[in-house]
Amino acid sequence: MEIWRIQPTYKDYVWGGTKLKERYHAVTDKEIVGEVWALSCHPDGPNTILNGAHKGKKLQDVLEDKKYWGTRAQSFERFPILTKLLDAKQDLSIQVHPDDELGWELEKEYGKTEAWYVLEAEEGTTLYYGLAKDMTKEEFRSAIENNTILDCLNKVPVKPGDVLFVGAGTIHALCTGAVIVEVQQNSNTTYRIYDHGRLGADGKPRELHIEKSILASNLNKFEPNLKPAGEPVEKDGAVVTLIAECKYFVEELYQVKKEATVTIDDSTFYHVLAVKGDGQLVADEETIDFVQGDSFFIPAQNGTFKIKGDVELMLSHV
Repeated sequence: MEIWRIQPTYKDYVWGGTKLKERYHAVTDKEIVGEVWALSCHPDGPNTILNGAHKGKKLQDVLEDKKYWGTRAQSFERFPILTKLLDAKQDLSIQVHPDDELGWELEKEYGKTEAWYVLEAEEGTTLYYGLAKDMTKEEFRSAIENNTILDCLNKVPVKPGDVLFVGAGTIHALCTGAVIVEVQQNSNTTYRIYDHGRLGADGKPRELHIEKSILASNLNKFEPNLKPAGEPVEKDGAVVTLIAECKYFVEELYQVKKEATVTIDDSTFYHVLAVKGDGQLVADEETIDFVQGDSFFIPAQNGTFKIKGDVELMLSHV
């Protein structure tokens, strides 16, 4: 069975911290790491394959061959998902992502629906998640211009294990103290609505995208739901929880105490991200050690692999 170890891409955004270096083995000379792009075929942050027949090649170049995607992904024009780890030492900008239609119209890139799984949350950590009331476009614009937009949003306390499904059009922001896994559409289109008066690395205010945000945002009241999509179930040695499921991706948390078996077939690829603990992946006669934060791509194929250790892994596919 082919299992490709992936070299992530690191982003030193101004709001980032050091937890991804200290706890998730992000190896980089960047002083801060806001995001680890653990699975990326996006030109803004391409990954590299570290082992096997494709060692040294860019993942996006190898995955131009759709045979690796599986039968369920063949309808996608581009490789469908992008997976990240994020560490917020400061509040991120209040932002929104377009849907496919608007994203293509404005940016020639598809939209961005995403799901967040909270790995860590300091005491008192809250996230912004959707509007707390219905708004008209005129009211929305006024709130942005008057710097009162924060008063219009749901500010929800979070803890490890919480899930936030952020559909395209949902206004949101990651905030200080949170470390999350984000599985999303393979897109890098983000419209900033409000940035807390912050200056960028160049000492200037970061660009806002007010007109595009008005077009992209769902201005209906939003009821936050922090539960995963499914209940935990025991499966072949693991406790498996469906975290999120939509037409773009499926995200599952595998919690293993000693050893579990995962069966896959030619219907879909799998991305495996180690989110807690160190262990081993065993396939055929090969044993692959991993540490917290390591990332692997498994092409669509028929077979099984084992997970060994007291670990938690996030498995994503379509």
